[in-house]
Amino acid sequence: MNRTEYRVIYGDTDQMGVVYYANYLNLFERGRCEYMRERAFDYGAFEKEGFFFPVVEVNCKYKAPAHFDDLLVIETEITAVSRITVDFGYRVLCGTTLLSEGSTRHACLSKESGRPVRFPASIRPLFPPQFGDVPLA
Repeated sequence: MNRTEYRVIYGDTDQMGVVYYANYLNLFERGRCEYMRERAFDYGAFEKEGFFFPVVEVNCKYKAPAHFDDLLVIETEITAVSRITVDFGYRVLCGTTLLSEGSTRHACLSKESGRPVRFPASIRPLFPPQFGDVPLA
């Protein structure tokens, strides 16, 4: 699991002074990018190999609001892996208060055809050990 800190800026909030609901997807992406960086996964090199990694499904449950200047912690982990998809799980906290939890599913697409393909072996370092037996291309 990766833990990423982020301080809420004024531009993240709406007229009610709380973090705008769609910005939680940005928090998820921030957490996912740091998760990948921590594992030395080079997304640019992955694209140069001829693959894309788009979000194909998203889920977010809102539990409590975040406000300007709150220090948030985004917890990110991989929760499922198949031959062509990977699921990330997220929890956004302020102190010990759970603000939101959610998930994103990503598919491996061929850059050439735009169609789903099996993950290349180069993605293996991204996956936690419990997913080490998933057959890849």
